[in-house]
Amino acid sequence: MTDTVAPILENVELDAEGFMVDPNAWTPEIGGAIANSIGLTLTDRHWIVINFARQEYEAKGEAPTLRRITKSTDVNTKELYALFPNGPAKNAAKVSGLGKPTGCI
Repeated sequence: MTDTVAPILENVELDAEGFMVDPNAWTPEIGGAIANSIGLTLTDRHWIVINFARQEYEAKGEAPTLRRITKSTDVNTKELYALFPNGPAKNAAKVSGLGKPTGCI
């Protein structure tokens, strides 16, 4: 994590796996800082997924599954894995300030 990012996350409560404890405290700046902390530089394509995940959380109270993301956005599975490597549903939820998706190991 860089020095410019660290202050943003200093007052954000994360669980042991790096997921925000309070999704309602999320801001786009926090999302960017979390992304940076896991090695991601966010693009417009990332924001399509993040905004969808936030909308799904607001509507349903939980992070969307990988299948729901790919069926409801124009981001296909291959691109989702490229955008959020090493567990796209998990990392998309993390950057979106949501809890760990149901079914993730």
